[in-house]
Order: sequence, then structure tokens, then C-alpha cells
Amino acid sequence: MQFVQNLPFISIIVALFSGSLSSIIGGRKARWINIGMISLVTAMSVAVLVYVLGTGESYVYMMGHFPAPWGNEIRIGVLEGTMAVFFCVVMLLCMIGGSREQFAEIEEGKLNLYYIMVNLLLCSLLALIYTNDLFTAYVFVEINTISACGLIMIKQNGRTIVAATRYMIMSLLGSGMLLLGICFLYDLTGHLLMSNIKEQVHILDQSGQYHIPLLVAVGLMSVGLAIKSALFPFHSWLPDAYGYSTVSSAAILSSLVSKGYIFLLVKIFYRVIGFDVIMESKVINVLFVFGIAGMIMGSVSAIKESNIRRMIAFSSVAQIGYIYMGFGLGTEAGVIASLYHIFSHASAKSLLFLSASGITDASGDSTDFFDLTGAGYRNKLAGVAFTAGSLSMVGFPMFSGFISKILFAQAAVEDTWQLLPTMIALAISTILNAVYFLKTVIRLYTPEKPKVLKKKNYKTIHAADNPAKSVALVCLVVLNLVFGLCSEPIVRAIQQGLDMFA
Repeated sequence: MQFVQNLPFISIIVALFSGSLSSIIGGRKARWINIGMISLVTAMSVAVLVYVLGTGESYVYMMGHFPAPWGNEIRIGVLEGTMAVFFCVVMLLCMIGGSREQFAEIEEGKLNLYYIMVNLLLCSLLALIYTNDLFTAYVFVEINTISACGLIMIKQNGRTIVAATRYMIMSLLGSGMLLLGICFLYDLTGHLLMSNIKEQVHILDQSGQYHIPLLVAVGLMSVGLAIKSALFPFHSWLPDAYGYSTVSSAAILSSLVSKGYIFLLVKIFYRVIGFDVIMESKVINVLFVFGIAGMIMGSVSAIKESNIRRMIAFSSVAQIGYIYMGFGLGTEAGVIASLYHIFSHASAKSLLFLSASGITDASGDSTDFFDLTGAGYRNKLAGVAFTAGSLSMVGFPMFSGFISKILFAQAAVEDTWQLLPTMIALAISTILNAVYFLKTVIRLYTPEKPKVLKKKNYKTIHAADNPAKSVALVCLVVLNLVFGLCSEPIVRAIQQGLDMFA
């Protein structure tokens, strides 16, 4: 075995160890450990991705070199490598971009606790990406849940405590359903490794045995992960959690946490159950209906909002709906479109939350829609970045969101009965996206009257005033353009990764 093949396991351990290390040192030192750890894990993930692209094959790493059922496994292919690199890059930019707010919004004595939660969150996300064991996945789902809850309530005010409580209740409900599904599968197959479960599920499907229990297991796991990823109508915790947490927390939660659960669901569909069995179960039809409902209702709720951060949060409900709608199409093209939208949405949503922070800083720290008038002139970089993120969400050409919607439309053409509802939903959702995002952009570039400017606590912010955030915003704008202009290699990597899954 080559040394590079050990790097996925080392990445998980490094993230876990850095969380432990952060618990015994001061907050500012913990920040540098956090940044260094994410940078190191990013470099290792890039090396792993280059390796699997070069070999063109996935490989399995046995921890302790003990085979199943005594040992545990992680599995690495092109899709896992690509997702790991992307998650690390986005988290690094979110932490750098919100570094000043972290010191301003979090008590000095709790800073190291914040970085512990971030480190554990990255550890759990990497484990969800790489693990080949279903129960290990559940363990890291719970670590992910606790870490995310800590990121929400770290500010310790009434709104964040309520938001964290709602998040924990809904998330534990989803976790319980996921665990029940895993228990049913273990009872039916006698295995916890994904590849072994799939072999037994195929035998059960061919023989027609235990059809109802298998359907129940699939349904429980699908609904459980849908709840945890905030699919409509299980999204009640999301607006407050994203709207009132710290800037970095909101960017990370909206960009990565829900995507980790969705990626686990893809692994369950392909590597645990088998996509043919999922098609027969009709579970994806339910996901299709709720996905379309989320696309519409999330956008309608965003239009009603006058708080810019809650508006961006409700937009996430709509974008999660896009992903589940793609799964519901029941074709490989639909899954590819959904996976591409994970990249598109994560890069755009982190950009929107970080730029919204710069906009509100220039507007007297107000998140109210009417106080943002002219903010694009007071913080020019943040205004441009928010505009770029908005255009991506609407689906403007050259940006990542445009490619996502093209892929969804192409996938819908392959299915006769789902073609019309998909096209109608895409059209309505795009119009609604344009209503609330572009009206905000127009508000940002509507000049404020001089008399009003004197009365309000507005200030002009230059890019040099917060270089860390400026660098993060520029990098995220470039990332959105890369996904919009250079989509073919990414789509090819997703296709290759799915082939390896099968």
C-alpha cells in the first residue's frame, strides 16, 4: 500500500486530534491550530484525489488491517476525493472570512470551544464521506449533530438557544429514524459494511423475501436524513439557526452540514441498497414531491422576509428542494445534477452569508431590508460579492447555478411523466429566486438620501479594512465562476465517481 492511501484516515484523525488539542489552549492559539489543520487536511485531500484520478479505481482502507466483521473500513474513490477537497476548501474560506466576527461575537473564554466544534465538524464530515460502515456513519452523524448545535448556540443569546433547541429536537428525530433503519437492515442482512449489505439486499430482492421490512428500512433512513438536511416541511429549525448564529457558523451550516447528510443518503442509495431497489421502492417519488414543494415554498418564505440573513436561510430550503427533486427523477442524470448542485449551492451560499455580513456592517449592523439601501456603495466588495452569489442562485449564465439548472432540465427530459412538473417547478422557482435576490441587489445599489445617511449609524468599509474577509469573498466569487465556466471536468468526475459506487 502506498503512503498516500493512508491519508484519508490520517485526515480524520488529525481533525479529531486538533479538536482535543484546542480544548487545552487559549482561543486565539486554537484559531491558528484550526486554520493549520484545515489547510493540512485540504492538502492531503488533494493528494488523495490526484491519486484516485490517476489510478481510475477506488480502494478500501482497513483500519488496523482487520477484515470485517472485526475491523472497520473506509472507501475512497473519485467522488469521495472531490467532495472532501471541496468541503475543506469551503470550510477554510468560511473560517478565514468570518475570523474578525468570531472574536467580536464570541466570549473570550468560549473561543477554544468554538474551534473544538469546528474541528469535530470537519472530522465528522470527512468520516461521512469516506466511511464504508453504516454504523460508523451513524456515530459520526451524531458527532456532526452535536458540533453543529454547538456552532449555533455559541453566541449564547435567547434566539440562538431557541434555534439550537429546535435544531436538536428535529435532528434527534431524524437520527432516531436513521438508527431504526440501520437496525432493520442489520437484522435482515447481518452486516454493517455497505458492500456486504448490498450483496444481501440483492439476494433478498431477487428472492422476494422480507420486502416490507426492507421497504420500511429504506423509508426510515431516507426520511431521517431528509429531516436532518432540512427538506421541506422539516425545515422549521433552519431560519433561526442560520439567521442568528455567527457569520462563519451560518456559512458552514448552510454550505456543508446538510450536504454531508445528503452525501450519506447517496451512498445508501448506491452502495447499501442499490439504485435499482430504490427505484422499485418508490421512495424517490416521495422525495420528488417534497423536493418540488421545497423549491416553491422555500422561495415564497424568502420573499416574505425583511431580514437579509433569514432570507438567505429560507433560500437554502428551496435549494435543498432542488437536490431532492433531482434524486426523485430516478435517473443517473438526476443524481449527477443533484450532486453538482451540492457544489453550486455550497459555494454560493457561503459567499452570500459572508458578503451579507459585510453589507450589514456598513449599515449600522442592521439586517433589516430597508436599512441596506445603498450598502453596495458603502462596502463595494461585499456588494459585488453578494450580487455574484445572487446571480448564481437565480441561474445567471457564467455562474454555477446556471449549470445546475441546465443539468436538472436535461435530466427531466429523460423521464416522461416527471418532465412537465420539473420544468414548471424550475421556471416558477427561478422567477421567485429572481424576485427576492434581485430586489435585494437593487436595494443595495439604490443611493440613500444624504439626510438619512447623517441620521443613521452608517459607515464606509474598504476591502483593506478586513483583508481576511476580502480574500475569502474574492476566492468564493472565483469558485462560483469556476463551477459556471469549467463544469465539464466536475461533471465528468461526478459521473466517474458514481460508476465507482456501482
